[in-house]
Amino acid sequence: MPTVPSILGFGAIAIDDIVYVDQPLSAGKGKVLQSARAFGGNVATALVAVARLGGSAGFVGWLGNAADDAVLCDLVASGVETAFAPRHPDARPVRSRITVGSDGERFIAYDDEAMLGTDPDFPDDILSRATVLIVDSYAIRSLDVVARARDLGLAILGDIEWSSGAATERLIALCDHLILPLGFARTATGCRSPAEMLEALWLPSRSAVVLTDGGKGVYYRGREETGLWHLPPHRVVVVDSTGAGDCFHGAYAHALTRGADTAGRVAFAAAAAALSITGRGGREALPTDDQVTELLASTNAPSAVELKCAHADTGT
Repeated sequence: MPTVPSILGFGAIAIDDIVYVDQPLSAGKGKVLQSARAFGGNVATALVAVARLGGSAGFVGWLGNAADDAVLCDLVASGVETAFAPRHPDARPVRSRITVGSDGERFIAYDDEAMLGTDPDFPDDILSRATVLIVDSYAIRSLDVVARARDLGLAILGDIEWSSGAATERLIALCDHLILPLGFARTATGCRSPAEMLEALWLPSRSAVVLTDGGKGVYYRGREETGLWHLPPHRVVVVDSTGAGDCFHGAYAHALTRGADTAGRVAFAAAAAALSITGRGGREALPTDDQVTELLASTNAPSAVELKCAHADTGT
């Protein structure tokens, strides 16, 4: 049996049918420039990002039991360990149809009637040998596994984009590294400014709360930080923003295993995500560690600035 990877994850794994059009999505219609089929999914892409960065990643959600299962083979080819994933004949990926506008923005329509949690009896022996567990909104189907992982000392990194009520609230409470799209954070908290959202989502048990806001950058608070922070975006040519958030989560987890503090984790993840949107598809431009390091060392790399107060209106 292979070594248990330091970063495990379960959640969305997908096959994406992507259409690129010659107009921004706001135009309402446009000419098809290119069509492509690619593998995606929040957690699956985050783990592929870890592997691309040189980290140790393992998918432990449900997979089909056929040796030639397409998503299984893709994960293996991408450097993600699958030996510890439970198998089931009915397991299948999410099917997504993605339209990408000329400005790099995208709309995702998906069918998620699939097995997206993990085995409720997933063994503690495997969990205890890992360092980080990445989960997404679908982890509400395996909350007991997440809770056991937290009790075993794993850092729970949550990529939450939608809510199913009380189950999602419990999942959010279990995440000590909570990384949310700012739009969902606004809905979940009812707050207007990023600073207010950071404070509303903070718990004594948290290690960090991070809010990603696309072209406006990242807002964060860490346990070892004093204050609330905003990291402006890197200036790159946007080709396709698909998978940028997933790359951010994977890169953040990788930096976490290397001992970086909150500011360092956020800076590394933001640089990785910026590079990921310079190519088409959710995985084509996932960067290497050297590429991220080079971008961070560039003269125009952004620096974090402290938010003045929790009730200031930042204009978002």
